[in-house]
Amino acid sequence: MGFVIVTGMSGAGKSQALKMLEDIGYFCIDNLPIPFITKIAGWMEEDDTVENIALGIDSRSGTSLSILEKELEHLDKKYSNYKILFLDASTEVLVKRFKETRRTHPLSGVGRVDRGIDLERKKIEFLKKRADYIIDTSHLLIRDLKSEMDKIFLEGKQYSNFIITVVSFGFKYGIPVDADLVFDVRFLPNPYYIPELKYKTGNDKDVFDYVMSSKEAGCFLDKLEDMLTFLVPNYIIEGKNQLVIGIGCTGGKHRSVTLARSIAKRLDKLEYGIKLEHRDIEK
Repeated sequence: MGFVIVTGMSGAGKSQALKMLEDIGYFCIDNLPIPFITKIAGWMEEDDTVENIALGIDSRSGTSLSILEKELEHLDKKYSNYKILFLDASTEVLVKRFKETRRTHPLSGVGRVDRGIDLERKKIEFLKKRADYIIDTSHLLIRDLKSEMDKIFLEGKQYSNFIITVVSFGFKYGIPVDADLVFDVRFLPNPYYIPELKYKTGNDKDVFDYVMSSKEAGCFLDKLEDMLTFLVPNYIIEGKNQLVIGIGCTGGKHRSVTLARSIAKRLDKLEYGIKLEHRDIEK
């Protein structure tokens, strides 16, 4: 029996997640009244006509959220094989999404959207703490979300609630506003001044090999990997569920792309979710 409770912040992608679960064979019910949760679980145990079910629950449940914790405790005792998927995103991203879609946040009323978001975070914090899977969609496209969902529910792969996004960029275009850590690799030899490499990028083998032939590049990667191996577990202890690492050079095409690719490959062995982006490679 696959029994999943899908919840999280309004605007973080819960509806999309339910559609994706439906596509892989889950019977999905959105905005289910909370007192029905244990009834659904009991029905599933007695009737094998539906093998997998996903229930959508969020702040629209209103005052019923106050009894949800007791319902979950009841589920823990009788139906311990259920899972909770929590969709999250940064406040800045959520505000932008609500403005773009011209939707009203369910808890903001006629007030400001960010106040509704803050209130919602407080109301459903207990759900995030109980979640088996947390997906932060702040930097995910629909296809990226589908990939993460497939890993969990279709492929059965080990899933990490901590997502590391490595972004290459050019300082001439500005530092990524959402970067938590920024590293400047302009100390490395610049392929831009090699005529046969100038119009290529760090995704090309000859550019990659040129940058990595510098002993300083390997030394930098060793030190950065060592620092991140130390930092990430401590970020997790403090409740952080994503980290954005900016790797910058002058134009964001050669050195930053090469080093971003290299550190992402090294971090992949640490069993965290890894996402690689090259922000300025086409500029």
